[in-house]
Amino acid sequence: MIEKKTSVFGSSLIWFGAAISIAEIMTGTILAPLGMKKGIAAILLGHLIGCALFYFAGLIGGETGKSSMETARLSFGQKGSLLFSVLNVIQLAGWTAIMIIGGARAAGSISASLTGADMEWLWSLIIGGLILVWILIGVTGLGKINTVVMSALFLLTIIMSVIVFKGKSPGLAEGSISFGAAVELSVAMPLSWLPVISDYTRTAQKPRSATLASTVTYFIASSWMYLIGMGAAVYTAESDIAAIFLKAGLGAAGLIIFIASTVTTTFLDTYSAGVSAASISSKFNAQKVAVFVCVIGTGLAILAPIEQFENFLYLIGSVFAPMIAVMIADYFLLKQDFSGESFNARNLILWGVGFLIYRIFMRIDTPVGNTLPVMLIIILLSVITYQFVRRTQTC
Repeated sequence: MIEKKTSVFGSSLIWFGAAISIAEIMTGTILAPLGMKKGIAAILLGHLIGCALFYFAGLIGGETGKSSMETARLSFGQKGSLLFSVLNVIQLAGWTAIMIIGGARAAGSISASLTGADMEWLWSLIIGGLILVWILIGVTGLGKINTVVMSALFLLTIIMSVIVFKGKSPGLAEGSISFGAAVELSVAMPLSWLPVISDYTRTAQKPRSATLASTVTYFIASSWMYLIGMGAAVYTAESDIAAIFLKAGLGAAGLIIFIASTVTTTFLDTYSAGVSAASISSKFNAQKVAVFVCVIGTGLAILAPIEQFENFLYLIGSVFAPMIAVMIADYFLLKQDFSGESFNARNLILWGVGFLIYRIFMRIDTPVGNTLPVMLIIILLSVITYQFVRRTQTC
């Protein structure tokens, strides 16, 4: 079966929908203690780092026509890449639960003010059901539906921006966070999409243009969401976006934003979980796995609410930042392809070293966060070990 190709505009819509998310706004509120000037600088620097990696990861998939976990075979081999496929399915199931929890809580807060009943569990079921509809339609079949939904989200997020930033002077948010930690949290969200991006660029009509458009769109929209979250905490002394909408008398509009943004973002997680599972074994049907992950995520959202959101972001970074660093070095610098091998021990060791270095850097406060120095170290080690292996083979 030949997959329908996505246009540059269609690719941009997908990643606009991914960025308009409760998770992005929630993360933005954590940066509020820095104040607006330093906070904006941290958001832009972090997104510049994260989106540069986002672009290179997407370009590998776009140029090779391979899914994200299939591109991992280029560096880690057929069986070596299975580790990352399994980890990716697990983290995407976790993301599905977290996104549904965030959307349901926000929707529940608004519905409680309108009807007197919270019904968070019901909103989890409604959001999960809508995600299932998106899965059954498919990424290339959404077309006009995506255009309408994204247009509505665009207008409503403008309204949300006006509500947050009008009127009052900025205050001082409680808590503390270093500039480097704020940068790393800004890197974390685009970084979380690295094991996903190629699942969409691989079907692009114009891979380079689509990857660039997707990256720029995500950079702008995600930075915007972070800014809304941070601005909400600084200007209104309120980090609960649902509460801000209620105070402004826009409960219904807020409800639409929370539900639609949760559906469009979480759909990408479930879809990519299916694609990753298919890369583990051809026996897995991508759409059926996506449905299964959606059901599991919905169940977790209802029965076992997931906290420690910030720590989850750091865990994703420690796993996938060194993975993509090895892949970038192999594909763009060293021009290596190990997809014909069972596994590549050197690259798996480099990934393990990168994982440990990332965890060590979490205890070190650098002005540019953890991801950039770890990525540079692993890329450098990749080049050095490559040269060493070449020399020993020629001796």
